[in-house]
Amino acid sequence: MNKSKGLVQRKNIASSSQSSDRDGLGSYDKDEDQDKKYIESEEDVDAKETRLTLMEEVLLLGLKDKEGYTSFWNDCISFGLRGCILIELALRGRIELEKAGMRRRSLLVRKVLIKNDTPTGDVLLDQALKHIKETSPPEALQSWIAYLSGETWNPLKLHYQLRNVRERLAKNLVDKGVLTTEKQNFLLFDMTTHPLTDNTAKNKLVKKVQEAVLGRWVNDPHRLDKRILSLVLLAHSSDVLENAFSPLSDDDYEVAMKRVSELLHLDMENESMKPNTVELMWGVFAAFTK
Repeated sequence: MNKSKGLVQRKNIASSSQSSDRDGLGSYDKDEDQDKKYIESEEDVDAKETRLTLMEEVLLLGLKDKEGYTSFWNDCISFGLRGCILIELALRGRIELEKAGMRRRSLLVRKVLIKNDTPTGDVLLDQALKHIKETSPPEALQSWIAYLSGETWNPLKLHYQLRNVRERLAKNLVDKGVLTTEKQNFLLFDMTTHPLTDNTAKNKLVKKVQEAVLGRWVNDPHRLDKRILSLVLLAHSSDVLENAFSPLSDDDYEVAMKRVSELLHLDMENESMKPNTVELMWGVFAAFTK
């Protein structure tokens, strides 16, 4: 989880792998305006049927287009997806970090508090929200990352683990028409896979990530859209950012990786103290980049 490895090395893979809303699970109720504002923070909101959550975007970047599964060697994406869940809840105004206090405690040891317990309509988000709401006394941010991923030595906290996250997210993407479901035989076992069916959604996602660190780049991370910033950093932490950058030319690739490196080396504690920040978002960044 607290991985310290640097930027992934560029792989010599063909760009052919880039061949590249909601699902009606609940209502907005009194939080309709806030959720709508969150979703429409993206400039490109024309394709309502393929609006994706942060978790779905990271998973989609990690899925092999034709094979329909993530790399067997990727042991980072599970943690990354849990980080996405916490950030998305924070961006939707459901959770926040407790106040830093006079001694300015670090982000990771501060407690996660409920800000608004109204369901979001997303099953995974609401399951995590329910766990946080029902926990007394509140737990620290670093603890919640461990609990939601099942990486805890405390047997009393194992029930907080969010199970089958990748499969549940893939099914959401199937419902949104981005993926399909197939069965593949791997000699000793059969596995459910989710190959890509909507090249437009994947291509749009890849282009959005590329433009965030190239054409639309600004040196101040606080001028970047919070959701785009989260996508780039959590995609890196999940070891799937390479899939978005591999089609770039050598020059653009070098520039993109240099700029991501700049983001990774930010002092997350200092950045969280600047005006109009979401402290929990920076806390998750700190957990995955230190």
